[in-house]
Amino acid sequence: MSPRTELVTTHALHGSSTRVFSYPASTASSAGVIFAIHGFRGDHHGLTRIIEQLPQYTIIVPDLPGFGASTSMQLAHDVDGYALALNDLADELHLPAHSILLGHSFGSLVAAKLATQRGFSALLLLNPISELALESSQAFIAKLTGCYYTLCAKLPAALGEAVLRSKLFSDAMSLVMTKSKDPAMRAYVREQHRAYFGGFHSRDTLAQSYQASISCTVGGYAGTIGIPALLVGGMLDELGTAQTQETLRASFAHAELVMLEDVGHLIHYEKAPETAAAITTFLDRIDA
Repeated sequence: MSPRTELVTTHALHGSSTRVFSYPASTASSAGVIFAIHGFRGDHHGLTRIIEQLPQYTIIVPDLPGFGASTSMQLAHDVDGYALALNDLADELHLPAHSILLGHSFGSLVAAKLATQRGFSALLLLNPISELALESSQAFIAKLTGCYYTLCAKLPAALGEAVLRSKLFSDAMSLVMTKSKDPAMRAYVREQHRAYFGGFHSRDTLAQSYQASISCTVGGYAGTIGIPALLVGGMLDELGTAQTQETLRASFAHAELVMLEDVGHLIHYEKAPETAAAITTFLDRIDA
């Protein structure tokens, strides 16, 4: 599959120099515009495989302020802060009123919040946060991770940042989260995390975002979202079991849930074709 044409723009957003990556539809006519929000410690690269699978859509992905090519902002780097900033960015981009909103992982929280503030035609949530990390089956790992971030925040700046950006930590995360047994896929995930997991702009930004990621769920916003929603989860996702994903689905006015086998929290890497197929089927059906 040919790489998509990438257009890059920079926007002043609440003190942040925010980089936006746009991928015009590569088909004769665009099926619509998808405004996409990446996950925690990621940037637009994390959605590359999904973008490649949806050539009929124009897809717009900002690097969240404080991550990737975007500098930190004056607002808090939490769900409310990001939703406010992205709402303003959407105004600046003249985002069409019928655009589709997509969020992965932490981005699902921001997308859900944004969907309560701005009109979209549909909401796509990939690996949506359906349970609090500290109350999940992986509470021990969540607490351990929290201690890791706390420790790094207390270390001297140079040492703390070096530890946070270390390949050892990113490789450990890849090892835990990757479910595929395919060596090529495991290597791909590892290299993606090595390349982009350290792309944060400050320890403070990272700490704020991490705290936000474990402090709420999409369910806190679902009851006020009336547009059609698609949830795509992984059966092996430690951050959202099939049971909690179904409970989340039921909390929306109009939502569908697709659970993919043999994958956890990295469906955007390991199951990109299947995820894109679920998205296409859903959007085609609600447009019919």
